[in-house]
Order: sequence, then structure tokens, then C-alpha cells
Amino acid sequence: MRSDKKELYAVVIDVLPMGHGDVRRPQYKKEPLVQAMGTEQFKLLELVPKDADITTGDIVYIGEKQRDKIERVKKRISYDDLTQTAKLEVPYAIKSIVMKKESSYVDFFNKAVPITSKQHMLHLLPGIGKKLLWEILDEREKKPFASFADISERIKSIPHPEQMIIKRIIEEMQDPNIKYHLFTSK
Repeated sequence: MRSDKKELYAVVIDVLPMGHGDVRRPQYKKEPLVQAMGTEQFKLLELVPKDADITTGDIVYIGEKQRDKIERVKKRISYDDLTQTAKLEVPYAIKSIVMKKESSYVDFFNKAVPITSKQHMLHLLPGIGKKLLWEILDEREKKPFASFADISERIKSIPHPEQMIIKRIIEEMQDPNIKYHLFTSK
């Protein structure tokens, strides 16, 4: 489970050159906005860019030091605050992050532990029931998993383990009341 620290980098999931379409706000007060997702804890953010040279899919630095493309982090937002375009972009952005950090997500399969006497961290992944849980635990005891391909080769009923992780991250983003956060912060 993730700690709640500040994001250093974010992937751009939508660019709003004229900000939100609020008709009540005067034109001169509108500022360009970027909707982005942190690359560590998948925090959803609204950023104010320095210039218009930002496109969807860009990875931007948002830490405390000198920023190249971002003037400031405006606020943290919820999944419901995302534009339709950003919502469509989220799965692709998550997949890109998960695949770049494959070893840490494979480690999740290797190191996941019980949460309670009746529930295991692996149960929280979509599609994992008791039978599949025991198959994963047995296989990882023989030898730790080395990659997503290794997982899918050794556990035939999991053809795409990365999709299970992506779906869980989206569930955690969409439901603010979810009890256990495996990959996101509250």
C-alpha cells in the first residue's frame, strides 16, 4: 500500500487551453489548465502550464524544484472532475506507467500478504478468487515471478496480469470510499 507523499512527475491526460468552459467567468480571468495523473500514486491533479507547448501523454515535472513546463499545481481533483477526454486517456496513461515499472508491480504478486484472516491483498485484484489465489501463492513459493509474461505463463488463467492491476487502479480512482488502496493514495 502506498504512502501519501507528493508526486514529482505527472502524465498529462488532457490540455484545456481556455480552462474550464465556465461561461460565468470573464474571459480575462480564464487560465489554461492541464489535467494530469501522478506517476507514483496516481493522484489526479489540475496544473497551470507555463506555455501551450504541452500535449497529452507528456510527462511533466511537478516537484518543488524549478519546473520547465508547469507554473504551479492548482489542486488535486477527483475522478468525477476529469473531462471526458481525460477519462478516456486514463487507462492508457496507467498502462504506460505500469509497464515502465513492471518489476515493482510483479513484486506485488510476489510479496502481497493477507489483510485480515479472511482477505488477502491479491483478492482485491479483479478476477482473483480463492482458487486463483492459492494457485498464485503456490507458484510464487516455488519461485518468485520475474515478469508479467512469467505470471501469465505459469498461471494460465491470468493471460494479462497487468490488466488486473490497471483495473484495480481505476477502481481506486473512481471510488473515493474504497477501503483498501493498493496502488493509489486517498
